[in-house]
Amino acid sequence: MRSKERRALLLEALSLGEIDVDEVAARLRVSASTVRRDLQHLAATRGVHRTYGGAILASHPPETTLTERLAVNGAEKRAIARAALDLVEDGDTLILDAGSTVATFGRLLARRRLRIITNNLALLPLLGEAPGLELVVLGGTLRATSMSTVGPLAVEALRLMTADRAIVSADGVVAGRGLCEASLDQVALKSLMMRQSREVIVLADTSKLGRAEQNAWAPLPRPWTLVTDSHGSPDQLRLLAEAGARIRVARNHAESEPDPVPVSPPGTGQAAG
Repeated sequence: MRSKERRALLLEALSLGEIDVDEVAARLRVSASTVRRDLQHLAATRGVHRTYGGAILASHPPETTLTERLAVNGAEKRAIARAALDLVEDGDTLILDAGSTVATFGRLLARRRLRIITNNLALLPLLGEAPGLELVVLGGTLRATSMSTVGPLAVEALRLMTADRAIVSADGVVAGRGLCEASLDQVALKSLMMRQSREVIVLADTSKLGRAEQNAWAPLPRPWTLVTDSHGSPDQLRLLAEAGARIRVARNHAESEPDPVPVSPPGTGQAAG
């Protein structure tokens, strides 16, 4: 495993609380000295405090880059992306958010016939020459960590457009609170993406469910659709369903069960316009 991927996994673990060096080393199948070196690097660059036998984040976890996030839970993100394809119809207008899971999903759209509105700059080289796609790019201020645009220019451009579906991701998804992000600029644009769309689809692997370490929030409509992987806690999925989520559990191709399996709260209908 490369150092960049290990450090991204360490930051994911640290976001859930203090970690123990020996336990993490066993989980990652590396030596304890390798984990200590990674933690020394993170302590110097990412606001990590070393503790006796482990480490803890100093405050709100620092944002990882898009490249780092693409290296984490890759199989789960690919399964989620495949499952989400079933929710899109040719001829749709989609709003695609920034984020590694949405980027993974976007890569699967090159052969579809769609209109795509996006601030996700990482998708432009992949979709720019696709013959069946009309691509509308939201201008604005560059967020280098996510390779996306935000700010008033992006917001004002999006106010002029509507879509069939907004496909978004987040740093965290919490029942009753919504989508957690690192900045108000992100949630302002994400909230507008959801308001301008007939249906909201959230792509989030189960490590994001229940996470609330950042302090900017985008409330979710009722109902909304969550596409996640098969490692989620039943209690967490129940809470999200009670909060209005129609849940689709995407199965990894290595698993024996079919992909995907829908789980919905009782009495939910189609998304409101």
